[in-house]
Amino acid sequence: MATFLYRLGRLAFRRRHFVALIWVALLTLAGVGAASAPAAGSTSFSIPGTEAQKAFDLLEQRFPGASADGATGRMVFKAPEGEKMTDAAHKATVAKTVKELGDGSEVVSVTDPFTTNAVSKDGTVAYLSVKYDAPAVGLKDATRDALETAGDDARATGLTVDVGGDALQAQPDAGAVGEAIGLAIAAVVLVITLGSMIAAGLPLLTAIIGVAIGVSTIAALAKALDLGSTTSTLAGMIGLAVGIDYALFIVSRYRAELADGRDREEAVGRATGTAGSAVVFAGLTVVIALAGLSVVNVPMLTKMGLAAAGTVVIAVLIALTMIPALLGYAGRKIRPAGEKRKKTTGTALSKPNLGTRWASFVIRRPAAVLLLGVVGLGTVALPVSQLELGLPDDGSQPTSTTQRRAYDLLSEGFGPGFNGPLMIVVDAKNSDDPKAAATTVTDGIKGLKDVVTVTPATFNKAGDTATITVVPDSKPSSAQTEDLVHAIRDDVASKADADVLVTGTTALNIDFSQKLSDALIPYLALVVGLAFLLLIVVFRSILVPLKAALGFLLSVLAALGAVVAVFQWGWLGGLLGVEETGPIMSMMPIFMVGVVFGLAMDYEVFLVTRMREAYVHGESPSQAIVTGFKHSARVVVAAAVIMMAVFGGFISSGESMIKMIGFGLAIAVLFDAFVVRMAIVPAVLALLGHRAWWLPKWLDRALPNVDVEGEGLRTQNEKDADPDDDRELVRV
Repeated sequence: MATFLYRLGRLAFRRRHFVALIWVALLTLAGVGAASAPAAGSTSFSIPGTEAQKAFDLLEQRFPGASADGATGRMVFKAPEGEKMTDAAHKATVAKTVKELGDGSEVVSVTDPFTTNAVSKDGTVAYLSVKYDAPAVGLKDATRDALETAGDDARATGLTVDVGGDALQAQPDAGAVGEAIGLAIAAVVLVITLGSMIAAGLPLLTAIIGVAIGVSTIAALAKALDLGSTTSTLAGMIGLAVGIDYALFIVSRYRAELADGRDREEAVGRATGTAGSAVVFAGLTVVIALAGLSVVNVPMLTKMGLAAAGTVVIAVLIALTMIPALLGYAGRKIRPAGEKRKKTTGTALSKPNLGTRWASFVIRRPAAVLLLGVVGLGTVALPVSQLELGLPDDGSQPTSTTQRRAYDLLSEGFGPGFNGPLMIVVDAKNSDDPKAAATTVTDGIKGLKDVVTVTPATFNKAGDTATITVVPDSKPSSAQTEDLVHAIRDDVASKADADVLVTGTTALNIDFSQKLSDALIPYLALVVGLAFLLLIVVFRSILVPLKAALGFLLSVLAALGAVVAVFQWGWLGGLLGVEETGPIMSMMPIFMVGVVFGLAMDYEVFLVTRMREAYVHGESPSQAIVTGFKHSARVVVAAAVIMMAVFGGFISSGESMIKMIGFGLAIAVLFDAFVVRMAIVPAVLALLGHRAWWLPKWLDRALPNVDVEGEGLRTQNEKDADPDDDRELVRV
């Protein structure tokens, strides 16, 4: 591996014009493809195997044209103080709004609150519902604009009007200002780490090019592969993160090779062969983690994972080819690392840096450092035991949004359950008396706790399928509503002479959360298992990969514990702008496992491969730890700070989901890089000594030798050395 990449790096350095031309051509091709591709249509969201999805599919068959999974919008009206919505002027405004919305595109139906009894008991609040023929993620912008415009027109008459429902689900705002600050911090850290603006610009430039190619390719294929915009958002975030990391490690190693006295082409080759090998295997761990999302069997997650994995592959290829080419263009503008060395002996003359001093401290007190790190992260992880999963609804939006105000108005006028009604589907096709079966279901639901309203059953034309709407007493994300769903499925369904299915947005969220919870352990086993095997090949050790996997589990549990404390319990919520606490987003555990595992293995590979390189070249286990920290700690810390800055930028978003993701990833990188990799890893290696690098002889013979530490380069250089260099001149 190292020898092949060494040759690839030198080739890219010499043929820099050709390499640059290839990447420019690929960028242009992807850009043209994205610009000329047809606009992405309605992206479908399905959760195969869940009861809510089965109910949606059944409704599509038995109620054709009803758009069971179509988006819904709710416009809530509140009369001024001392007035009622039943006043003639206000009724006229509502009627005009109903007509205006009914004329819009993608609209299936609009309900009139005065004919559907959608007016509160005190007469001050009323609402209308709009049904669309496309799912929320596929609605046209013009359709959303029409809904908001109708609300503005009604508001102009003096009514309080707010709009909610999933029809207004615009794409999450990533917090542009915070993201820009994060990138600015990343640029500063790169300048400090690499010593010049030009050197710092290379990782940023190549990462942006890689992300542009990846995101443009996704946009070009969005229509054909049914890809949503969230797919490109995730791919862009991950691609930017690893792209900066990978380029940073190769450029940093290049400067170290220059400091050893090697010419620029040789330095590029050795940097690509050694740090590039680590990049390849670090990238593979990220690809495994992202592609492994397919085991969840949620098409949307599978597409997101595979698209992000493709962007990571592009980042790896750019780091291995474009970085060497750009280093060739930069020439002497990239300076050697700031250490003076003797060319004759190759030993360092500089004073120990902070990394070596820290490593020496850990080696002297490994047990204390290990205990402190494990106990500290374990304490932070304790809130995970109280983890509650769910999906955010309008009730978790900031109070400044119209969706949240509409949610609160509905709760005020009709009760919190009106924000998440349940739809019961009674499949009585095989029943002797379908109407009696539906009546049994209706009566059974009325006898349950936490039920406010149960509408009469509505049958299809064939008379074999009925729908019943149930309004709970509790808000959609509450544990009481979840208990009600389970009670209907377990108790009511068992007594009916028909198949009873519970669906609706609330039930779908509950099923989605359960499916993700059930898939977490298999996903974790697959990802950690495959990466464990990969790291055995890289490190040729059993205990080092085991330690890496256990350290990751500790850091991700601690990060999830912090997320629970902030977003579920409300600790430090005011500081981070968390306005509403509630269940943790269902995707958060699996999402964090995938992303954090990939980044954690990045740091593990880059730090420990340098230790193994020193160990293979004859240093003692303790000295190898110090050497690894001397050369890699500064760069790993810089990479971690950059990632924290990039992810931390998302905390400023007004969307609770994006805020949660940004905080979770930033705190996970903090725990993994600074506690696990910087403290626990050297402590464990110091305690293990030579045993850390033990591998059974039979397994050593069976495994391929990928030579990540670059031993093959040393052998090759010895063979290529001029045999006349060691001859002495003699007088004859």
